[in-house]
Amino acid sequence: MTDDEGEPDDLPPETVVDEAERLTKLAREAVVDEEAAAYRVDRDERLADHDYTARVREDDTRDVLVLHPEEWVEDGEIRTERIEAVDRGIEIPLSGPGEGDDWQEIDDYNRDVVADVRETHGEDHAANVGALADFVGNHYAKPIHDATADELSEFLTEYYPRNAWPTAAQRDIVEKSVRVAFSVADERCPLGE
Repeated sequence: MTDDEGEPDDLPPETVVDEAERLTKLAREAVVDEEAAAYRVDRDERLADHDYTARVREDDTRDVLVLHPEEWVEDGEIRTERIEAVDRGIEIPLSGPGEGDDWQEIDDYNRDVVADVRETHGEDHAANVGALADFVGNHYAKPIHDATADELSEFLTEYYPRNAWPTAAQRDIVEKSVRVAFSVADERCPLGE
């Protein structure tokens, strides 16, 4: 059964999903085992009210909170033959790319920064900042201005030389381009700190 927008109509309410994500993150951050267990119990009880359960899947690049109907599980294992509609499963990144943010909004923001750089500082700086936008968006799912000094260093020393295909002129000014990306938004650049 789906609603007019094609979403299953028996998913837990968005508020329950958001709370499940919040409680999972609190459990992961808790230093005391009993506290972490209490957060997980709270989450599981809220989901059980909607016949859903949760697990954390650990992938190579990130951990993902997976919410799915209880009926999919038998003896602690998901039984694929019980899955009639995969869109009833809900996946929420907990770490790595995509963590807790809307990737498209982040990408749109980063592309606006690139456009501002192009307008005020020219095409070479814009090309470099475009590569930076690709890097922080795809690898860290964050706006350019949230990049840390370590992430910017990784961009300059590892990502840029291998993935950006810069011209000689662009390569000569890439570090300045990073600083320009921060300056167009009046943000402090963490490079060199």
